[in-house]
Amino acid sequence: MLVSAKEMLTKARQNHYAVGQFNINNLEWTKAVLLTAQENQSPVILGVSEGAGKYMGGYTTIVGMVEGMLKELKITVPVALHLDHGSYEGSLACIEAGFSSVMFDGSHYPIEENVEKTKKLVKICAEKGISLEAEVGSIGGEEDGVVGAGECADPNECKMIAELGVDMLAAGIGNIHGQYPKNWAGLSFDTLQAIREKVGEMPLVLHGGTGIPEEMVKKAIDLGVAKVNVNTECQLSFAAATRKYIEAGKDQEGKGFDPRKLLAPGTKAIQETVKEKMQLFDSIGKA
Repeated sequence: MLVSAKEMLTKARQNHYAVGQFNINNLEWTKAVLLTAQENQSPVILGVSEGAGKYMGGYTTIVGMVEGMLKELKITVPVALHLDHGSYEGSLACIEAGFSSVMFDGSHYPIEENVEKTKKLVKICAEKGISLEAEVGSIGGEEDGVVGAGECADPNECKMIAELGVDMLAAGIGNIHGQYPKNWAGLSFDTLQAIREKVGEMPLVLHGGTGIPEEMVKKAIDLGVAKVNVNTECQLSFAAATRKYIEAGKDQEGKGFDPRKLLAPGTKAIQETVKEKMQLFDSIGKA
C-alpha cells in the first residue's frame, strides 16, 4: 500500500539520513526501483513528472501499475508515489488519481500567489493524508521545459511557505536539474544553514541530485536535507547499458531483439545506480 512521505522523511530528518526520490519513466524503471528498495530494506519515493505522467498513459495508469507491483512483488518497505514539480491543476489530478504525495511547484508565481495556492493544497492534502512538498526559489537547469539558473531561495520566503503546513520544502541552494556544467559554483551551504534556522525541523529537499559531489550531498543531509531527487543519473546509466548491448550486436543474436532482453541490461543498470544512491543517502536498512 502506498504511504505518505511524511513519516519516512520525519524519521530521516531526525536521524540524519535521506530518502531517495527516483523518478520513474516506464514499467522497467518502476520495477527496478521497487525491487532495489525491497532488497536493501530502504524506504523510497517514486517521482513522476507531469511529462512522464502523460508519457505513461496518465496518472490513473501509473497508480494502477505501482499498486499492482507492490502486491505482486511483495514489496513491504514504505513507498510513496509523488508528483514531481506539479502545477496546481496537476497536483489536484494526482490527488484524484490516488498518488500518496504531491509537489506543488509555485516557485514561478509571485510569492503571494504561491502562498495562496499552497494553502488550498495544504487543506486538501491534510484531509486525505497525502504529503505535500512546496518549492521556493527555482531550481536551476531544465525540468519539463521550465528553466532555472540555480538561484538561492530567500530564507524568509522559505519560512513563510513552511508555516503554511507543508510537509517538506524544496529550496534552491545553487542546485540544478540535469548534468552540472564545468563552471558550477557548488551548493550554497550558507543559504542552507540560514533556511534551516528559519524552518526548524522541516525536512528539506535537494533537487538535481545527479552530479553533486558525494561530500556535498553528505553535508547537505547533515544540515537538514531529508529527501534527494535522482533522475538524470538513472537515465544515463540506462542509456549506456542499452547502447553497449546494441553495439555488441546482442539484439541480433537469437531473440535478442525481444524487449524483455533488450531492456534487461538497462534495467539492471538502474538498479545498480539506485543502490549506490541509497548507500550514499544512508537509507539502507531504514525501512
